[in-house]
Amino acid sequence: MDFHFRIGDSKVLESRETVDGTMIRRRRETMDGRRFTTYERIEMPQLTVTKRSGNKEIYDRDKLLLAVKRSVGKFFNSELEIEDVVNKATDILYGHGTDQITSKQIGEAVLDVLAEVNEVAYVRFASVFREFKTLEDFEDILKEQKAKKGVSHDG
Repeated sequence: MDFHFRIGDSKVLESRETVDGTMIRRRRETMDGRRFTTYERIEMPQLTVTKRSGNKEIYDRDKLLLAVKRSVGKFFNSELEIEDVVNKATDILYGHGTDQITSKQIGEAVLDVLAEVNEVAYVRFASVFREFKTLEDFEDILKEQKAKKGVSHDG
């Protein structure tokens, strides 16, 4: 079976903007009636990431998506929710206004988003990203989150 499609040899049946407004989904059909989907995304300028080791690499949104899925994916109900976390974190990174970022900034951006959307995933991601070693590390992050939400420790 041939799974090769050529966009130029197809016609658009339907176009829809994704819910978050970052992509356009197009349903297409080839001359022989085969259908497929394409996604159009705005190409952003490349960000250069400086890693802890000092090495540099190009920011890879898909790499971040995989890392978030692996670390906290089970705390979400759908793939779209995870995509949304990565999209929001990516927006934060581009919002820095520079093409040079650090791996620490990436982790902090993910934490900022997780703190708003899923507290359990936030604590789990923080424990790995910040390399928790003791129970006190967990207690500190919980106190920090409660303080941000204005919850009293006295009940």
